[in-house]
Amino acid sequence: MSSSHKIHIHGNVKQEHAHSITPLEHHKVMTADYKRRLIWSLILTIPILLLSPEVQGALRYTIDFPGRDIVLWILSTIVYVYGGKPFLLGLVAEVKKKLPGMMTLIGVAISVAYLYSTAVVFIIPGRTFFWELATLIDIMLFGHWIEMKSVLGASKALEKLAKALPTVAHLVKNGEYIDVHVSKLKPGDKILVRPGEKIPVDGVIIDGSTSVDESLITGESKPVYKKPGDKVIAGTLNLDGSIIVKALGVGKDTYLSQVIELVKQIQMSKSRAQDLADRAAKWLTIIALSAGALTFTIWVLHGFDTLFALERAVTVMVIACPHALGLAIPLVVARSTAIAASNGILIRNRMAFEKAKDIQAVIFDKTGTLTKGELGVNKVVVLDPEYDSKKILYLAATLEQYSEHPIAKGIINYVQQRNIDIGKAVEFKALPGIGVEGIVDGLKVRVVSSSYIEEHNITITEEVKELLRKGNTVVFVLVDDKLVGAIALSDIIREESREAIEVLKKMGIKAIMLTGDNKEVAKYVAEELGIDEFYAEVLPHEKALVVRKVKEKYVTAMVGDGINDAPALMEADVGIAIGAGTDIAIESADIILVKNDPRDVPKAIELSRRTYKKIKQNLLWATGYNAFAIPAAAGVLYSIGFLLPPALGALFMSISTVIVAVNASLLR
Repeated sequence: MSSSHKIHIHGNVKQEHAHSITPLEHHKVMTADYKRRLIWSLILTIPILLLSPEVQGALRYTIDFPGRDIVLWILSTIVYVYGGKPFLLGLVAEVKKKLPGMMTLIGVAISVAYLYSTAVVFIIPGRTFFWELATLIDIMLFGHWIEMKSVLGASKALEKLAKALPTVAHLVKNGEYIDVHVSKLKPGDKILVRPGEKIPVDGVIIDGSTSVDESLITGESKPVYKKPGDKVIAGTLNLDGSIIVKALGVGKDTYLSQVIELVKQIQMSKSRAQDLADRAAKWLTIIALSAGALTFTIWVLHGFDTLFALERAVTVMVIACPHALGLAIPLVVARSTAIAASNGILIRNRMAFEKAKDIQAVIFDKTGTLTKGELGVNKVVVLDPEYDSKKILYLAATLEQYSEHPIAKGIINYVQQRNIDIGKAVEFKALPGIGVEGIVDGLKVRVVSSSYIEEHNITITEEVKELLRKGNTVVFVLVDDKLVGAIALSDIIREESREAIEVLKKMGIKAIMLTGDNKEVAKYVAEELGIDEFYAEVLPHEKALVVRKVKEKYVTAMVGDGINDAPALMEADVGIAIGAGTDIAIESADIILVKNDPRDVPKAIELSRRTYKKIKQNLLWATGYNAFAIPAAAGVLYSIGFLLPPALGALFMSISTVIVAVNASLLR
C-alpha cells in the first residue's frame, strides 16, 4: 500500500480512502504539533526571561543594551503567534459558535498581555508582560500536550481492536484455497484457517478441531477447545489445528466490528455527568470573564494603575479557565470503557451504566443465565440391588447414543465426563413420546419417561417421587421389563452463579429470579443459589410486568439472554444481556456480558460505582479550587502582601489538569 493511502474506520467497516487519516493518526499529529510548539516556545522563553527587567530585579543581575525592549517584543511576538496559535484559533471558533470556553479564556488572557505590552514598547509608558505571556503559553501548551497524550492512549485501544481483524482470508472454492480480501467474503463462504492465523469471520467450524485464544474478546487467557459445530469469532487466534469455517457474519456484521462501533459510540456519547461538566464550563467561562472585568474595574476605581489592574484581571481569567473541567469526564469515561471492554463487559448505553451504581435489585432470568440451558444428570437412583449406578448409566448411554434428544445428550455428556464405557446396541428403536429400546449385551433394555411408568402402574420409591416433585426430568431404565434404576436430569446450574449471588448480597443488592419453569424447579434453583426471591411460571409477556413491579421498590437491573427477555430488559432501569444470547436480547440491553458469566454482573455494578466516584473527584477538583484561586488572583489577599502572578496562576491551572488526568488513570 502506498503512503498516500491510509486505512480509515467508518462505521463498522474498514475502508481504504486516499488522503484520509484514522482518529489515532489525527491524535498523533496533534500531539506532535503541541510538543513541537512547546519546545520552540520554551527555547524562546529562556532569552525572554533573561532580558525581562522584573526577572533581573528578582535575581539581582543586569543585562541591558539599546533596543532590548525591541528584541523582547520580537521574541515574544514569535511565541505569541506560533505558540499561542492553537488558543487564538480556538478563541475564534468558540466566539463564532457563541460558546465561550477554555480557549476563549486563554486567548483573551494572552492577547491582552501581548497587546498591552506592545503598546508599552511603542506608545505608552508602563511595564511589559512579555515574560508572563511566554510562561503562560508554555504552561498551557504543556497542559494541552498532556491532554493529547491521554486522548492518544484511549484512541490506541480502539485501533488495537481494528487491527485484530485480519485483511486476507483463504477462501475454499472448488477444492482449492484462494487468498481474498476479507471485504470480498459473503455469508456461507467456507474459509481455511491455519494454525497461528486470526479467524477472519464470525462462523461455525465444519471441519477440523483446534484450540482458540479468545482473550481479545472475553479477557479469558485459557485457550478454548473448538470442534465441528462450535462457533468462532472474527479476530480470535487459531492456535494448533487447521479448521474450515463456514462464514455467518462478515465485515461490519462481525462481532468485533460491532464492538469497535460500540466503543466509538461510547467515546463520542455524552453522559449526564458530561452534560453537567459542560454546563459548569459555560458558567465558569461567564464568571471568569465577568470576574476579570470586575477585578480590573474595582482596582482602577480604587486608584491603582492600569497595569496592576490588568495583571489582576489576566490572572483571574487564567485561574478560572475550565481546562481541567473539560478533561475531567472524558478521561474517566474512556478509562472505564477500556477497563470494561478488557473484562468482557460492553457498555451500549452510557446513561444506564451510570445508573448501575444505584442498583438495589438484580433480576436474573433462570434458563441460560443462572443455568446453562442444557440438561445434565444430577442423580442416579439404584432400584435393583443387582445393579450399581455405573451399570445403569452404561445401559442408558448405550441406547441414548443413537438419539438426538436433549435428554440423550445430557446422559451421554455425563457418561463421557466420567469416562464410563459405552457399549453397542442392536435392534434399536425410538418410542415416540416414551423413550428408546434395544438389545444391550443380550439384555432387552428400555429407557422410558415417567408417563410410561404411570401407564404400566410400575411402583417407584419416595426418593424418585421427591425428585419428580422438585421438577427434575426423570427417565427410568428397565431390563427385561424390570425397573432397575432411575436417572434424574435438570438444567445445569452454572458454578459461577453461586459466586455472583454471594457477591451481590455482600454489596447489599437483592437477588431475584424470574422463570417460566414450574414453582418446584424455581424453588430448587433459588435454594441452591441463595436467591432472595423468585417468580415462577411467568409467561414471556408477563416478565416486563414483574420487572415493573420490582421497580416500584428498587432501582432494578434485569439479566437475560432470550428473545422472551427483551421486553423485560427494556423495562428495567439497566438491562444486562448474556453475550451468548439472542441478537434481540443483546439489542435490547444496555450492558452486554461477553463471557456469559453471571459474576460479571456485580463487576459491572462495581465499575459503575468506582467510575462515578472518580467523576465526582475530578469535578470537585476541577471546579473546587476556584473557590480559593479566583479571589486570590483578584487580589483579596493584597492587604497581607500576597499577589498571585499570572504565570503562577497558569501553573496552578496546569497542575489541576495533570491531577485530573492522573486521577482518571488510577481507575481500576
